[in-house]
Amino acid sequence: MVQRPALCIIAQGGKRVLLGDAVIDYGPASYLVASLDLPITGAVTQASANAPYLCFCLYLDPALLSEIALTLPPLPAGADESRGMTLHPMTPELIDAATRLTALLSDLANAPLLAPLIERELLVRLMTGPGGGVLRAIASGESRTGQIAQAIAWLKAHFREPFSGAHLAGLASMSLSSFHDHFRRATAMTPLQYQKQLRLQEARALMLADRLDAAEAGFRVGYDSPSQFSREYRRLFGEPPVRDISRLRATPQIAMEI
Repeated sequence: MVQRPALCIIAQGGKRVLLGDAVIDYGPASYLVASLDLPITGAVTQASANAPYLCFCLYLDPALLSEIALTLPPLPAGADESRGMTLHPMTPELIDAATRLTALLSDLANAPLLAPLIERELLVRLMTGPGGGVLRAIASGESRTGQIAQAIAWLKAHFREPFSGAHLAGLASMSLSSFHDHFRRATAMTPLQYQKQLRLQEARALMLADRLDAAEAGFRVGYDSPSQFSREYRRLFGEPPVRDISRLRATPQIAMEI
């Protein structure tokens, strides 16, 4: 899946997220913040019939982030973190606000008035807490991470097409070497690896939802060679396309997370 910018809190259970070469394990003691669109794979690692996996996810509104950033003091020098996904110790304030926001699901009369206020509170706490520098930097639009976000937006819209590193570096207003360095720090992968993951995730979704065969799905996402598609698919997902899709169809609860 492509993880949109979001705050993720686990109320019960545990999860493992794979981002490029990075492995992130977390549970109720931590919260995860994705500040960029990132292709990831993930799996629930702790859950049972008596204690099912429970999570809270709030997608981050870019316009609201920018509005809040204008009210905050300037970032100190060096506060622009470069990583697009970070993990931090949970705080009582975040738990309290997330609990109140979740409770509004059963209070529909007051939800339209209160939910925006609590969402704003959550974003303020994120932007002023540990790791908030990257969100504030992106919201300002004048940071290295914000420049990388522009290149990522182009890759998402044109992932089926070939690209040059020089073109992406130009979109980010960086030299080629600086762009590659900052892109890898932000996403834990190279631009080419990012594109491959977008292609393979989309092909997987097409085979699951539209029941395309592997050759057609690979062609739709930009692969000219079925054998290359199968090799790269297996490298990412651990199994060849036919076997992987058969497994996912046999376990709908897993397929729902794709």
